[in-house]
Amino acid sequence: MSAAQYPAVSVIMPVLNEERHLRNSVRHILEQEYAGEMEVVIALGPSADRTDEIAAELVAEDPRVHTVPNPTGRTPAALNAAIKASRHPVVVRVDGHGMLSPNYIATAVRLLEETGAQNVGGIMHAEGENAWEDAVAAAMTSKIGVGNAAFHTGGRAGPAETVYLGVFRREALERAEGYNVEFIRAQDWELNFRIREAGGLIWFSPELKVQYRPRPSVKALAKQYKDYGRWRHVVARYHSGSINLRYLAPPTAVVAIAAGLVVGAAVTPWALLVPGGYLAAIVAGSLPAGKGLPLKARAQIPVALATMHMCWGFGFLTSPRSLAKRVIASRRPSLASSSSETV
Repeated sequence: MSAAQYPAVSVIMPVLNEERHLRNSVRHILEQEYAGEMEVVIALGPSADRTDEIAAELVAEDPRVHTVPNPTGRTPAALNAAIKASRHPVVVRVDGHGMLSPNYIATAVRLLEETGAQNVGGIMHAEGENAWEDAVAAAMTSKIGVGNAAFHTGGRAGPAETVYLGVFRREALERAEGYNVEFIRAQDWELNFRIREAGGLIWFSPELKVQYRPRPSVKALAKQYKDYGRWRHVVARYHSGSINLRYLAPPTAVVAIAAGLVVGAAVTPWALLVPGGYLAAIVAGSLPAGKGLPLKARAQIPVALATMHMCWGFGFLTSPRSLAKRVIASRRPSLASSSSETV
């Protein structure tokens, strides 16, 4: 391919309180091995740190970088604002704490052409910068931590329900009318569901890797996974038939462990085998997950696993129906039904 044959690319970034990683993340974008034209559009939420200052410096340093405001601070609103402000036919989503591999964009553009997909994505390659983050990264890339989610654990290239972040054809985003702003979390899964519902292909490839920085504390990880569970239940209520057994494992574990503790304390100690068995399972599962890590990181993997499982399950179980009803009330007609009505 000559430089003229590479489609121009818009990289969109929803950013809030990202002073720690923003400059490095943008550097990984601007240094991409890609011959086509590129722009970076950063949607700035109301940060409480130096994020805005760093973004202004990046704009001054490189004419390819632009910013747009996102007063709500919500991720889907930021993404829609950045999409609207961007102008190129290929749209690459990157988070403010994500680091693209050097040939990420070139590979994604090639895969879009080869597969005919509307969205391609790859592996969320978690890497820590200290012992706790290393433990979380190990948990997030192990099957005992996230099941068979290919974008966490890897796997063969092929059609997928969803992918991490994503590289889209602009036309697919426009047909879907962008992200649903009601989905504070799970907006990627929900958008990809609608793209698939309209007949579009979502393609996973292990060739695509994005370095991801895990949450820096137990509290932050707990909130992240509680929100994941809470909003995944909203997706299930919004799109009936979109749930599968993998998503039901954490809430089932929460109920079983809680019941085991209560019955064990009030009726028979034999019931304590349930929480005891879970604890033994995550300790055993942490051994292969922590291979090669320092002892301090390996010792924290069971804590990371339990936090992810229990908080995801708790969030799923306590997700209020009123939240789903509010989201459902904002529902636009599906693309499939809209097209059938115009025939």
